[in-house]
Amino acid sequence: MMEFVDIAGLVEGASKGEGMGNQFLAHIRNASVVLHVLRCFDDEDVVHIKGGVDPLRDREIVDTELLLADMESVQRRLEKMKKKRHAEKEKEYRCMEEILTHLEKGEALRSFSFPEDLVWMQRDFFSAKPVLYICNVSENMTDYERAHVQDLKKQLGDTERVLELAGKLEADIAALNDAEERSLFLKEMRIQEPGLNKLIREAYGLLGLGTFFTAGVNETRAWSFTQGSWALDAADLIHSDFKKGFICADVYHYEDLMEHPSEKELKAAGKIRREGKEYLVRDGDIIFFRWNL
Repeated sequence: MMEFVDIAGLVEGASKGEGMGNQFLAHIRNASVVLHVLRCFDDEDVVHIKGGVDPLRDREIVDTELLLADMESVQRRLEKMKKKRHAEKEKEYRCMEEILTHLEKGEALRSFSFPEDLVWMQRDFFSAKPVLYICNVSENMTDYERAHVQDLKKQLGDTERVLELAGKLEADIAALNDAEERSLFLKEMRIQEPGLNKLIREAYGLLGLGTFFTAGVNETRAWSFTQGSWALDAADLIHSDFKKGFICADVYHYEDLMEHPSEKELKAAGKIRREGKEYLVRDGDIIFFRWNL
């Protein structure tokens, strides 16, 4: 299960405890991915704490505070390691020095190459966490908003992920509890799917997760898996007996099902494949496991 946590806003000086800084940083520390919502819409009825809309400034404030918090953490750890220098910790110490140099250049640790045997250190740093920047735009995005989004994408380059989302519209969609009513609303607004679906997919991607499906007579179920998993790993997610008695897996993709909406048609089109235990599971696969104990 993926849990979203709404964290209080961050102000300059949070790394030193200003505002709700310490509480904010504690929440961030427990997160696997940071979703940073940036206001790009202009509405005089919605006051901005800084007095005007500037997503580049807002991004820099948060990213800088996370960077400063990491620098302070590294400096403290280096001081402690200097007092008790051990040969077995020398590589870790050198890595810490390189991390500090990287941070002092204003670079987030997402772009730092951790040694393979020290990759566990990533979890200790705020700026090493993957980030999805969410541009909060209006229902009908204006040229003003579009310019803000383009400026942000230009500044971030190809190394960071950016998603445009109309927050107010998404709130209206989420408030519709009736599935038929929601579907009608989306059709009227000419929206193929809620933006929340796109957000979940992006978050899944940053977490390195995917989804495969199992389908039976009485139940169809979605399973989250780590990208790069074999069919044997996927079988184990369902039940350890599936892994122990694994024979093979019949696999087809949901896109094939959209084109050939029955098992008979899928077979006729040659879309159902028989795969072994080392088959790399794809996001969107539909799998029938054959096993015996």
